[in-house]
Amino acid sequence: MIKGINHVGLKVVDMERSLDFYCHKLGFKKAFELKQTNGEPWIVYVKVAEGCFIELFYHGSESVKERENHICFEVEDIHETAESLKKKGVTLAAEITQGMSLNYQFWVVDPDGNWIEFMEMHPDSLHMRS
Repeated sequence: MIKGINHVGLKVVDMERSLDFYCHKLGFKKAFELKQTNGEPWIVYVKVAEGCFIELFYHGSESVKERENHICFEVEDIHETAESLKKKGVTLAAEITQGMSLNYQFWVVDPDGNWIEFMEMHPDSLHMRS
């Protein structure tokens, strides 16, 4: 039986820059890292919440990815989250809007061009009614 989503994997160009973004700007914690059998760095795991991680793989590219391929983080207060990120130097790629499903959202792009959505659930949204 499926319990939930455990992790999302992303390729990154500069691991330290990406760890700064995900840990210092978004507030997640570096959990652990794995090395290949030859001892080379392979993956760094960033803990988002209990049982939920982002895998950061070495050797990515800096091109901006398609927005359809993204991570979405649910937040309690969309305005507070946006202001907090702006104060930490994160630029919003798209300002707060109310989507077709009625939820409030905004977007940022990480240092490697990966799109990240932040969403506050509206009580009458399609998500909440499903």
